[in-house]
Amino acid sequence: MRISVIIPAYNAAAYIERALRSVLNQTRSADEIIVINDGSTDTTSEILKQYKGKIRIIEQANAGVSAARNTGIRAATGDWIAFLDADDEWLPEKLQLQCELLGRHPELCWATGNFLFCRCQQNHLQSPGLSESQVSDLRQQMGGVNYFDSYFQAYRLRAAGNTNTMMIRKDKLRDAGLFYEGQKIAEDEDVWFRLAYLNMKLAIVWDPIAIYHFQTPDSATKTILQPDDVDSFMSRHHIEAQKAGKLTEFNLCARFILGHWIYKFLLGGQGGDVRYLLKRYARFLTPWCRVTSYIGSWCPKLWRWNERRKHPEMN
Repeated sequence: MRISVIIPAYNAAAYIERALRSVLNQTRSADEIIVINDGSTDTTSEILKQYKGKIRIIEQANAGVSAARNTGIRAATGDWIAFLDADDEWLPEKLQLQCELLGRHPELCWATGNFLFCRCQQNHLQSPGLSESQVSDLRQQMGGVNYFDSYFQAYRLRAAGNTNTMMIRKDKLRDAGLFYEGQKIAEDEDVWFRLAYLNMKLAIVWDPIAIYHFQTPDSATKTILQPDDVDSFMSRHHIEAQKAGKLTEFNLCARFILGHWIYKFLLGGQGGDVRYLLKRYARFLTPWCRVTSYIGSWCPKLWRWNERRKHPEMN
């Protein structure tokens, strides 16, 4: 198993060294580390040069995170690809734990894992994506196995991880068509669903293996949502899922996809955009979600106050 790590970087001078150190300090070393400097205008290039000999640097004009990842995948010499965003980091045993798991299940072609969610503007408060009790419940539901029957199952159980936890066979990424460079949001979920259409089980490491840094300033991968972007994602995957015979599975995930985006719009005070999505996609949402989202769209300040009351960590 030869692993190539892909790190897209755009104006990442403030945090790229943290990401690189987390890869270089792995208990199971990466075989190749590729950083794609996507047209940075800050000192990212100078910082990367300090790691010459330890990483492979590819310079390109700014084309976006999906194009940068695709550049890295095409250049990679490994048969497995692991992703890391420049503003996030891995925990030391990330690669080792995933390699050991995949070694026990050589028939599996990709793996994810639990992670820590870091609220950088709230004193770096960290919480696991899956709590110990959630992990215990899931393991019991799954009969003790360390893999899901499909990404759809993992997604519905909110256990699919994120980009930083994914490790995937390169040939399967090619089969899925790599990252869609016209996708402005959820470019990672976009390709994960296309991998799901290939009928592959998804392995999972239950321990946290990465840290997702939320609220990172000027992040290239944490962009502002627009309703047209949501429309584009939903419309395209409706067609692709139907072609793959997976429309029912995708539609079961649509409630969670839309719920996530509606929540983001409400946090941003974009009430009109919430009502637009409700009009377009209400059929996928529960009655409770429709009602509370509609009320929140007209009273965003009250909605945010109630969310902060229920979730003090937002303050």
